[in-house]
Amino acid sequence: MAPSFLRNAIVLGLLVAVGPFAIDMYLPALPAIAADLGASAAATQMTLMVFFVTFGVAQLAYGPLSDMVGRKPPLYFGLAVFALGGIGCGLAPSIEWLIFFRFVQGIGAAAVMVIPRAIIRDLHTGVEATRLMSLVMLVFSVSPILAPLIGSAVIVPFGWRAVFVAVTIVAALGLILVATLLPETRLKSQRIAGTFGSVAAGFGRLLRDGRFMGVTFIGGLGMASFFAFLASSSFVYIGHFGLTPTQYSLAFSVNAVGFIGASQFAAKLGERFGIARVISGAVAGYTALTVILFALTVAGFDSLPLLMALLLAAFACLGLVIPSTMVLSLEDHGPIAGMASALGGTLQFLTGAVVISVVSVFFDGTSLPMVSAIAVCALGAFALSRITLRGHQPSIQPAE
Repeated sequence: MAPSFLRNAIVLGLLVAVGPFAIDMYLPALPAIAADLGASAAATQMTLMVFFVTFGVAQLAYGPLSDMVGRKPPLYFGLAVFALGGIGCGLAPSIEWLIFFRFVQGIGAAAVMVIPRAIIRDLHTGVEATRLMSLVMLVFSVSPILAPLIGSAVIVPFGWRAVFVAVTIVAALGLILVATLLPETRLKSQRIAGTFGSVAAGFGRLLRDGRFMGVTFIGGLGMASFFAFLASSSFVYIGHFGLTPTQYSLAFSVNAVGFIGASQFAAKLGERFGIARVISGAVAGYTALTVILFALTVAGFDSLPLLMALLLAAFACLGLVIPSTMVLSLEDHGPIAGMASALGGTLQFLTGAVVISVVSVFFDGTSLPMVSAIAVCALGAFALSRITLRGHQPSIQPAE
């Protein structure tokens, strides 16, 4: 493996992890935030939903901008805005102000989600792109393991506000990495005209592309199911099953292990069987596992070990789905990779925001609303995979 390949994987993975780190690190603090600010669980969960909405919508600006002016300037801007939002969150005197500054954070975090994916498409296609995306996902996936543990370690002695001091430091580290280690991959000769017409034409082309939209929403529904877990898990694990914040962090980390491990096999399996076939098989497994979990929960099997075991296996399937769908959706759109990454990210995160809002409305303190949302997302992804990928001859062919 070339040193530059590994360096790019580490830097891009750390950048992509900035936004999720700001989510995962403060999950153990949600009950404490609700108590300290006198807010309901639904209002506290709104700090997640508004982050996801702005995280998604702002990508529509960063993607075309990075196609026009290069990848690095929008990254600088986004990381700076993210840091300002983190400072505001740490000083927020009420739940309303916390929601507002999470909105600001989401605007900044959008840059470090959409642009790294476009950089991967600038550098590679096919199996090599999947391999780099999988390595990025490896670094990215360390966040669900380390962030809650670091969050608990910070929250216990210093309180929940210290979490946002920590994520501001992470943003500063991201700025240093972009300035010193990340090359500019969008050369001046490759940049598109900065007109409203060219941007509208690019987005119109993507919206009319059935393959792009189908693959985007397969991955988006998979991500949305994980967002449902993010929004509810602390209340379920701590409030319903009685775990401490530290125990919750460990339990949350276990559920991320499957995703991390499986994602590293995505490139090899894609090379052997074809990426479309890998997606179809993994979505089928993910759907079967989540439907079984839903049926057992409805039948009254209220067991934390059972919940964790089935989610571990289901998220392992998502470890194959997420990086593979990201690569496949961008494969045919190199000249407008920023736009494609932006539109895909926006649609996926808005889907996640809708799922979080629905789960928040129906949340009753048990695991059933969370499990139901995960199963519905899985069934939707399964249906789309049958429609989008059946008989599909991908440009990424399996190895002979």
